[in-house]
Amino acid sequence: MTILEESPKLNMKLKGTALAILMASGMLNHVYAQEMLDSTVLEEIVVTASKRSQTLLNTPIAVSVVSGRDLEEAAIRDVFDLQSLVPSLEVQQSVSTIASGFSIRGFGGIGSNAGIEPSVGVFVDGIYRSRSSAQISDLINIERVEVLRGPQSTLFGKNASVGVVSIHTKQPEFERTGSVSLTVGNENEKRIALDVTGPLTDSVAYRLSTSANKRDGYATNLLNGEELNDRNRFGLNGQLLYQPNDSLSIRVIADYDEIDEACCFTANLVNGPITGQVVSRLGGVVAEDPFSYKGFVNTSPINEVENAGISLQIEKDLGFADLTSITSFRTVDSFTVSDSDATGADLATFSNTGESETFIQEIRFTSNSDSNIGWMIGGSFFDEEIDFPGTFQFGTDFRRFADGISGGAYSGAELALGLPLGSTFGQAGQGAIESTGQDNQSWSIFTSVDFLLSDALTATIGLSYIEDEKDAYFNQENTDAFSSLDFVAVGFSSALAGLGVNPIDPSSVSAFAASNPEVYRALQLGAQNPQTNPLLALGALQFLPPVLGFPNEIENGNSFDDELTYNLRIAYDIRDSLNVYASFSTGFKATSFNLSRNSRPSTEDFIPGSAVTNPPASPIRSAGIAIPNLTNGTRFAGPEESEVIEVGVKYKGDRLGVNLALFEQTVEGFQSNVFTGLGFALANAGKQSTKGVEIDGRWLLSNALTLSFSGSFYDPVFDEFANAPSGNLTGQRPAGVSRTSTSIGLNYKISLLGKPTSIRADWQHSGKTNYFDDQALQNLIGFQREYDLVNAAINISLTDHTSLAIWGRNIFDEQYITSAFSSIAQDGSISGYANQPSSFGLTFKHTF
Repeated sequence: MTILEESPKLNMKLKGTALAILMASGMLNHVYAQEMLDSTVLEEIVVTASKRSQTLLNTPIAVSVVSGRDLEEAAIRDVFDLQSLVPSLEVQQSVSTIASGFSIRGFGGIGSNAGIEPSVGVFVDGIYRSRSSAQISDLINIERVEVLRGPQSTLFGKNASVGVVSIHTKQPEFERTGSVSLTVGNENEKRIALDVTGPLTDSVAYRLSTSANKRDGYATNLLNGEELNDRNRFGLNGQLLYQPNDSLSIRVIADYDEIDEACCFTANLVNGPITGQVVSRLGGVVAEDPFSYKGFVNTSPINEVENAGISLQIEKDLGFADLTSITSFRTVDSFTVSDSDATGADLATFSNTGESETFIQEIRFTSNSDSNIGWMIGGSFFDEEIDFPGTFQFGTDFRRFADGISGGAYSGAELALGLPLGSTFGQAGQGAIESTGQDNQSWSIFTSVDFLLSDALTATIGLSYIEDEKDAYFNQENTDAFSSLDFVAVGFSSALAGLGVNPIDPSSVSAFAASNPEVYRALQLGAQNPQTNPLLALGALQFLPPVLGFPNEIENGNSFDDELTYNLRIAYDIRDSLNVYASFSTGFKATSFNLSRNSRPSTEDFIPGSAVTNPPASPIRSAGIAIPNLTNGTRFAGPEESEVIEVGVKYKGDRLGVNLALFEQTVEGFQSNVFTGLGFALANAGKQSTKGVEIDGRWLLSNALTLSFSGSFYDPVFDEFANAPSGNLTGQRPAGVSRTSTSIGLNYKISLLGKPTSIRADWQHSGKTNYFDDQALQNLIGFQREYDLVNAAINISLTDHTSLAIWGRNIFDEQYITSAFSSIAQDGSISGYANQPSSFGLTFKHTF
C-alpha cells in the first residue's frame, strides 16, 4: 500500500468543480450593488514584456500577467503562491529556504548547487536576480507580475533561455496615499504591511513599503519539540522618483529583506529495510508517514538570509528616441545548517555560508517616432562574485550506524589494517571542509526592429550577441580516512603478503611480478572480485570519497562562451480586438560549473581505477595528481541552447479576453542538475523538448461575476539523454513535468449587509508526474505527484477606506509530496517534502 493510499483524501477535482458550479449558478443568493462594481468591461492590461510599454493584446509574446489586485484578492503573499494563478509556472523549495527554483513549460530546476544559474530569469524592476536566495522575499508593493514563456535571451540576456519572471513594484506617486494591513492566521501567523507614497516637492515623490511576517512552524521535531517550517521574514523597500518635466524621470530604489527560519522539514517516504532499523535504534525516524508533519531531527535547521540592493533607473526623452539606463548593485549573504540524514540519529550535519555581490548596467535606446520602422538598441554588463564555503561532518552516532548496517565490518576494517580500534574511522567531526566560488562577467548588445508592413501587419527581427566568462574554483579538505581507503589496493597487498612478498617494497613486488606473471595477474583480478576480496563490500560505507580540487594542472576552471540569439516574428491585426502572431526564437544559457560535493573530473581527463590494477593513462594520472577513490563525473555542463516555434492568438473584447499559444520548444544541452544525496550530478541532456498548448483568459459572465481560466497541456520528452546519471533516458518523459496543469478562478461581486464584497475562489490542478528519472527509484517510491488545490477569499469593504478579507489556501487540505530524493547515507530509503497544509486567516486593511 502506498503512502497516498494510507492517507485518505477527498477528490479535489470534484470539490473544485462543485464550487465553481455553485458560484456560477448564483446559489450564493446575494444581490450585488451596481455602484460597487469597478467596471462593466475588461480593463486594459499594459505590460513591458518586450521592454517597451504595450497592451497585452498588442504584445505578440506568450505572457501571463498577474496584477497587484489579483495578488491581494487571492491572498498571495510570496513567489511560491504565484503558481496557483499561472499553471505554466512551477516554484519549488527543497532542503532549505534558499534552495528554490522556477520552471516554465517544464524547463528549469531547483537545488543549492552554487554553480548552477537558473534557466528562468527572475527580474525585479528590470534588475536580474541571479541567486535563488535573492528571489524568495514576500511580495510587497507589487504592481504586476509578468511570466514570459519561451526563450527570452534576445532582450533579457544569457539566463533567460526558457523564460522570464518579471516583477514590477509600484512607483512613487505625487498624490499622498497609503495603506496599512494586518493579517492573523492559523499557526499563529501575524503579518503587518505598510505602504505610503506622496510628494516631497513638486518634482520629487517617494514611496516606502515594509512588511514583517511571522508564523509558527507546521511541522514538529519530536526530539525536542521544536517547530519546523516556520515563517520569519522582514522586508523594506524605499523609492525616490524625480520628474522635473515630462521628458526626464529618475527613479532610485533601495531594498533590504531578511529571513530567519527553521526550514525545511524532511519526511521519510520509504524506510530502507536495514538502514531504517539501525536509525530507529540510534535516534528514531517517523517511517513512511509524511503527512503527520512529525519527525526526528537531532540538528535544528538554520536558514538565515540577508538580501539588499540599490538601483538607479533613468529615462530620458531625447526626441528621436527614449533613453533608459538601469544601474544596480546587490549583495546576498546566507547561512544554512541542516541535519543531512533528517533522522534522530546524529549521523551528519551540513552547513553553508554564501556571499555574493552583483553589479549590473544596462543602457538602451528606443525609437519614439511614428515612422514605419520602430527600433530598440542597447547593451548590458553583468559582474558577479560568489563565495560558497561549506562543511559536511559526521556526528557522534555515525560510527555505530556504519557498524550497524555492516554487521561490525566497519570496525573490523580497523583491526584488519592494524589501526587503533574505535578511534580511527567514523569519528565525530570528521568529514569535508569545502571552499567554492566563481567570478562571472558577461556582456551583451541587442537590438529589436519592428517593420510596419501595413496598417495591420508587423514583422520583427531581434538580435543579441552575448559573451560570458567564468572563473570557478572548488577545494576540499577531507578528513574521512575510511573513505580514502583503496580497498582494491588493500586486498592486493594482503594477498601479496600472504605469499611472502613485502607489498611496500617496490623491488620485491617487481621481482615477484617478473618471475610469476600469471600469479601476479590473478592476484590483481582477485583484488577486484568481491568473492575473493570481501573488503570491497565496505565501499558502500565510503560516503564521502575525496574530491580533487580545481583549478589544477589539467582543469583550469575557466569557461568562455559566446552566442548570437535571435527572434523572428510576424504579427497581424485581424481587427482591433483580434491579433495573431507566429515567431521563432532562440535562447542561450552559459556554461555552469558543478560546485557541489559530486564535482568530479570528466572521462576525458581521468579514468578511474586502483593504481595496482594498472588503469589506462589519463591526463590527471599522468600529471601525478590522482587521489585514491577518485571517480568520474562532471566539473561543468556546457551551454544550453533553446529554440521555440510558436503561433499565438490574442482576443480582447469588452467582456472576454483570451490568449492562446501553440508551441514546440527544444533545448539542446539542457543542464540537468540532479540531487544524489550528498551532492548534485550535473550533466547536459543531449536534447529535451516540449510541445503543447497554453490558454489563459478572463470572462465577465455578468457585471458581478468574473471567470479567469488558464491551462497548459504539454508533451515533454528527452529526445536524447544517453549519459544521464541514472542511465539512458532517451525517449523518456522527464520527471517532475506534468502533462496537464489548469487553473480556474471565480470572482463574484455582491453587496453583503449593505457593503461591497467580493468572493473569490480558484482551483488549480496538476496532473501526474514521476518524482525520479531513475525508474528503479520511481518503482521504489511507488506513487506519482498529482494535486488539486482550492483557495478562497472574501473581501468585505467595511467603509470607504477599510476592508476585511477572510481567506484560506488549500482549504480542503490536499496532501502531496512536492519532491523526493534518495536519503543521505541510507541505502533503500527515500526522503521528500510534504506540501503545506491548509492555512486560514483574516486581513484587515486601511487606506488613507
